[in-house]
Amino acid sequence: MTAFLRILAACVLLALAGTAAAQSRLTSDDTVYPFWDSMASEAEERLASGEGSIDELEDLRRRVAAFRAEFSSRRLENDARIATLEQQISALGPEPEDRPEAEDIATRRDELKSQLQALEAPLRVAEEAFTRSDGLIREIDIIIRERETRRLLSLGPSPLNPLHWPTALSEMGRVVRDLNDEIASVRDPVRRQSLREQLPLVLLMTAVALMLIIRGRAWAGMALSYMRRWGGRGTGVWRFLVSLFRIFLPLTGVLLLTYAFRQTGLLGSRIDQIFEFLPVWGGFLLGFRWLAERLFSRDEEEALIALSAENRSRARFYMLIISVLFVSRGVVDLVFGLEHVSSASVAVMAFPIVLLMGATLFIMGLMLRAFEVEGETNTDEPVRGSGLARVVRAAGTLAVIVSVTAPVMAAAGYSEAGNALLYPTVMSFLVLGLVMALQRFLSDLYGLISGQGTEARDGLVAIFAGFVLLLASLPLLALVWGARVAELAELWTIFMRGFDIGGTRISPSDFLMFAIIFAIGYTITRLIQSTLRQSVLPKTRMDIGGQNAVISGVGYLGIFLAGLVAITGAGIDLSGLAIVAGALSVGIGFGLQTIVSNFVSGIILLIERPISEGDWIEVGGQMGYVKDISVRSTRIETFDRTDVIVPNSDLISGTVTNYTRGNTVGRLIVKVGVAYGTDTKRVEKILREIAEDQPMVLTNPAPNIVFSGFGADSLDFEIRVILRDVNWILNIRTDINHAIAKRFAEEGIEIPFAQRDVWLRNPETLTAPKDDKA
Repeated sequence: MTAFLRILAACVLLALAGTAAAQSRLTSDDTVYPFWDSMASEAEERLASGEGSIDELEDLRRRVAAFRAEFSSRRLENDARIATLEQQISALGPEPEDRPEAEDIATRRDELKSQLQALEAPLRVAEEAFTRSDGLIREIDIIIRERETRRLLSLGPSPLNPLHWPTALSEMGRVVRDLNDEIASVRDPVRRQSLREQLPLVLLMTAVALMLIIRGRAWAGMALSYMRRWGGRGTGVWRFLVSLFRIFLPLTGVLLLTYAFRQTGLLGSRIDQIFEFLPVWGGFLLGFRWLAERLFSRDEEEALIALSAENRSRARFYMLIISVLFVSRGVVDLVFGLEHVSSASVAVMAFPIVLLMGATLFIMGLMLRAFEVEGETNTDEPVRGSGLARVVRAAGTLAVIVSVTAPVMAAAGYSEAGNALLYPTVMSFLVLGLVMALQRFLSDLYGLISGQGTEARDGLVAIFAGFVLLLASLPLLALVWGARVAELAELWTIFMRGFDIGGTRISPSDFLMFAIIFAIGYTITRLIQSTLRQSVLPKTRMDIGGQNAVISGVGYLGIFLAGLVAITGAGIDLSGLAIVAGALSVGIGFGLQTIVSNFVSGIILLIERPISEGDWIEVGGQMGYVKDISVRSTRIETFDRTDVIVPNSDLISGTVTNYTRGNTVGRLIVKVGVAYGTDTKRVEKILREIAEDQPMVLTNPAPNIVFSGFGADSLDFEIRVILRDVNWILNIRTDINHAIAKRFAEEGIEIPFAQRDVWLRNPETLTAPKDDKA
């Protein structure tokens, strides 16, 4: 429980780290460096001697960190002025080597250099001081981590050793007697007089507190019925909000009750400190119960972990037991800490709590390990909730392992290591359960707003919300497992300080500014493209392919300019990255040469427009309509409605047949044969009439009938016509063939087919021989 209190305090300190850093900024006068030298020398001597407790080292670290923050800010002073002076000196050009420089230019150069040196001198001092303070902080962190590691791995008194039991009972009796003496001091006349003066306020606050504690949950249930009017019954939003009221109202009652008792003046110093932690313990119990009702709700559809009804009831009960044991451990640590009880006695008194918590956690672990969703084991296909089921089973396995390992370590004398394993594991489960509850609430809230209802729980928004919440919980999990606030603040400082790439420092603020400017530029580009597509280009005489080319070109140009402006606006200097980029470009060039080739080919296609969207083309044996031209490839829809993705480089370097480029006029050739002996002039006349009767056939040039030759079985003719729209070529061919078959039948013209005569050279061999008579 003490660890839990430390975590709560750490969260508050971590949240206020930025404010505290700002408030700890030192004065900017010249007295900072003498004070710093004195304190740094003292810190180095203390670190060299190895003296001081962990609390003293933490205090020393905070003071050094305050100086480091000041020196870090001073390193960035006058950056703009220094950059201007360097540009001015560069504008004067290099100093001539073979002849003296002009007097006025030399004088100006010396003035600028003097100003630059005057500005750079404080920065050099600040840089040196920053480096020294940063090194001291790293040394302090190393020492603290080593001491914490030794403390966790140290072998202490075993609670199973009977020699420690009498001492533990004796010290426990002393603690009880001391508390009893404080309770007996109620008979003091001064305290009774104080009670009489505060009695009306105490009674009023006690009555209100008891009402909130006893009736708070019922009032919250009444609020649920009222709030459902605003969002319906299926969203779960109001249920979540009311569940928070079921914590808030009783907890407010506990706070009022604690305040009322402390106002009586009857509490001694020890009991007063115990009452000071009473709201924390009450909040912990209520929070545990709230989380149990969210994870293992009585309503199966609202349960985050949908065990059977019986197992959910058992899980809620076991979580209540764990919360009581957690608070009990906090009471033991607090009371024994006030009385300075020996570590052996603390180990003996806390061991039963460890055993009971381990046993309870073991049972819950077995329940979680048996969790399955319906249909998960009957099919290899992913089932809804199967991912969560695997996570729950893994958590159950971890709980079983920890529930056995921690009590064994405590029994062997490694109480600190056992506690550092058992209690953080339980706290980690609480944090992850809280993440699940908040994710469900955000999903239900989105479902309420969007009208999707409970379907939003399985949507992309729910996954994204869970991912963000999990990232946000990482610092809290780090604190649970023993990370110090100073360490997390140090990581945050390093993160905010940025990192160097090729001599260029890039900070998160630069990334944020880059993202904002690029998002604005990207949005403007899309708006311009939309305006061109809907309002401007349709009013021009440009064909659809040209319009798409213009829109795509504007998009590429806009994104490029948005990125360029974003880099400039964020203040990112890319000159230092030139060497790194040059070294990487060789390897990247070999790996991405195909992609680059397709990209350049896509730009050429958009500029030259040999093909456009809607064209009927044939390339690489594939024929179809162009549906989309992107940067890397072109999508062609074939006549059987399949999509073929063709790299742009094939369209530039290969042979492409475009049937509709420029216009849709195209030629159709229909071949037909007639039997030998047929009047060829009559056939030609019939075919010409058939061709001229087609509405899609142009009269200029007129249809042409060709007597192409004498075939093996027929006299061969061809109908050659020019169509208004070649896209109808298959339909026109079909219509012409139907017309030919009909007219030839009416005119008695035979369409021959292949026939073959079979000649037998020795037919007598097929005659059956006569039987010889004996």
